[in-house]
Amino acid sequence: MISFGDLLAVVPETSGGESFETLAAIDGVRIERIVSNGQATAAGDWYDQAWHEWVLLMEGEALLVIEGEQEPYRLLPGQWMLLPAHCRHRVEWTLPGQNTVWLALHWPEYAGGEGGTT
Repeated sequence: MISFGDLLAVVPETSGGESFETLAAIDGVRIERIVSNGQATAAGDWYDQAWHEWVLLMEGEALLVIEGEQEPYRLLPGQWMLLPAHCRHRVEWTLPGQNTVWLALHWPEYAGGEGGTT
C-alpha cells in the first residue's frame, strides 16, 4: 500500500502537550512525527528506551541533554541525532510559541547484525 503525506502540513495544536503521530510501522520499526511547542521532559525524568531512536529536527529548535555529557546538544532544522538504546536523555527545552517538528525513526535494539546500529 502506498502512503503519502506532508510532515509540515496540518501540524496539530500542541499547547496541551506533545503530539505523537505514527506515520508507518513494520517489523518493529516505527516512523513518527513528534510536534512540541515549549514542552520539555519533566525535571528529574530521563528517557531510557529499549530501542534505538534517530531523530531529525524539521522545524523549530530543541535542547537535548545526554546523561554523562558535559554540554547539551542544541538542535536546529536539518540536524539529526542517533540515540542508541538505553542512552539516557531528556529534552531540556523546545522553542516556546513555535512548533518544533521532529521526524523520529525507532527500531529494536537487536535488529540483526551488531545491535542494529551499523
